[in-house]
Parts: sequence; C-alpha cells; structure tokens
Amino acid sequence: MRYLISLLIIGTAMLFSSCNNEDSEGTPKPRGYYRIDFPKHTYKKFEPATCPFSFEIPDYAIAAADTNGTSEPCWYYLIFPRFNGEIYITYKSLKGDLRNFTEDTRALVYKHTAKASSINEKVLNFGNGVSGIFYDIGGDAASPTQFFVTDSDKHFLRGSLYFNAPPNSDSIAPVVKYIKEDLLHLLKTVKWK
Repeated sequence: MRYLISLLIIGTAMLFSSCNNEDSEGTPKPRGYYRIDFPKHTYKKFEPATCPFSFEIPDYAIAAADTNGTSEPCWYYLIFPRFNGEIYITYKSLKGDLRNFTEDTRALVYKHTAKASSINEKVLNFGNGVSGIFYDIGGDAASPTQFFVTDSDKHFLRGSLYFNAPPNSDSIAPVVKYIKEDLLHLLKTVKWK
C-alpha cells in the first residue's frame, strides 16, 4: 500500500511539474529548415568544342546546352540537381556593342528591384582579359546572383542563378552562399579562345 501511495505522489508531482514549464507556454517555435550537407568544393574543366571560352565548374554540376528555340550557340545551363537550381549562361560575340550588353545585363538585374532588399555590385578584374561585375541580390528576388565577364573586345559571358522553388531568401541563403563561392571560382578560371 505504501508503495502505491509513493507512486501516486511521484506521478502527480511529475504531472504538475511538466504542466508549469513557463518556457513552452505560449512561445512559438522558430521556423526550422532542413540541414544541408554540402560537398567539398572540387572542380572540372568545362570547354565546349564549338565555343570560344572555357572555365571550371563544380563537380556536382551538370552542363547542358540550351535547346530552347530562341537560344543561340554557346548558351548553357549549369544544373545543380542536389540544390534544385541552375545557372543560365549566355555568350555573345562583341562587335563594338559592349555597352549594349552591359546595359541589358544591368536592366535585367534591376528588374528584381520590386522583391530585392538590396542589390550590390562587385567589380571583378581577374587579369588575363577577364573583368566584369558580380551582382549580389538580397531579399526574395527570383535570382539571388547574376554576373557578366568580358575582355571588352570580342567576348561577353553572362550568367544568372535561379532555383526551382519559391524565392525565400531565409531558406536558400546557405545554398546561395555555397554556390557563390563556386561561381567566383568559375569566373576566375574563364579563358577566352
């Protein structure tokens, strides 16, 4: 009998002590996101036979030619299946029209102003005839990163990163940060033919 009374007292105490936990009372839990394990940054050379450029892409990326009816030669997708994203890359041969292409790029970037919380431009100059601008677009814009590089004479290469998901900057921030590192490596390794 004594044993039953002791169990009843302990059980009642546990019941009341668990109900009075003030930390969980009315406090919503913050939204959590899945943990993403990123692969080590390793690269392979991407050198399309009929295009006047080459660069290194991440090992986890798949390069595919753009076969859309409006595409031009040397337009590619770099697909990131693991992250459900892709970089759309376009190439243009320059014929004294560098200013037109840089202004078109700028206009496309600033179309994101409605959803962007910021747009930062970083001037790139890697030497070897490769310079350009890297656009870091903050907020819930459809494309968090865009860029172009050129030799200012013959070659113009443009890219934009997109994800096949709603643009929620909080949830994709770690992936964007990871891919930006690979994009900067890509741009540093551009070589013109």
